[in-house]
Amino acid sequence: MHKIILSILIFISFMATAAFSWWPFTVEQPAIKGNHHSQSFYTVKKEMLEYIYYDHRQTLYCNAEFTAHKKIIKPRGFKLPNLRKVDFKVYDNISFEELQRKAERMEWEHIVPAQNFGKTFTEWKHGSKNCTFGQGKNFKGRKCAEQESEEFRYMYTDMYNLYPSIGAVNFLRAHFNFTQFDGKVANTFGQCALKISQNKAEPADDIKGLIARTYFYMEQTYPRYKIGEPMKSVLSAWNKKFPLTKWECVRAYRIEKLQGNENSIIKPACLQKGWYK
Repeated sequence: MHKIILSILIFISFMATAAFSWWPFTVEQPAIKGNHHSQSFYTVKKEMLEYIYYDHRQTLYCNAEFTAHKKIIKPRGFKLPNLRKVDFKVYDNISFEELQRKAERMEWEHIVPAQNFGKTFTEWKHGSKNCTFGQGKNFKGRKCAEQESEEFRYMYTDMYNLYPSIGAVNFLRAHFNFTQFDGKVANTFGQCALKISQNKAEPADDIKGLIARTYFYMEQTYPRYKIGEPMKSVLSAWNKKFPLTKWECVRAYRIEKLQGNENSIIKPACLQKGWYK
């Protein structure tokens, strides 16, 4: 009797296995959300240069070309502002000579500034018992968040939020939010169509849509980050008015292949246009 029961159980098990072997549907695994590729900013910068921008060496602002060694080829009409006459905050008390040196090299800019999402971390706002200098003095801010929080490091090194920039432009834009200026505000860097005034910034029209979609990607991907008003309404208008470019799609395709997660803000439209390759 026991042998008969055992045979029946084995037969049932076999039939169940065979049945599911031809089942035409598969259970989809959840897509990877957010960057889980690298926590090293140093590594990510090298990978961006080698695998993403190898054939598109052009900065986001000012359309300056740069070499494989990150040397900037200054565009015609580019000039640095007089730091004594600007109407925005200049951080770190930088000299004009230091700013000139920064203008010679490419740096990686966070479109959504690290401070915008960093301040949502306890380590950024209040520090940590592990964030101390050799003399026992505590520190906080980006350095502490980067040291203590894996989540912060992944957000900080997300390739979708990183773009090449002239170092001096990256420095002076700082963590200023974007806006649409009313009235006449002069370009900050000569013929480069980037305006910085009253601790706000307005980019050139041809990258406003890209910038808006980068903000929306970061908000969608990392729930702890929220775009504040009234900037969100400005970004929404830019997203509608300034459509996708082919390079925006090609760049996203390359980043997905390397970083592992998709940018669902733009991928559907890129696929529809046949630009996701």
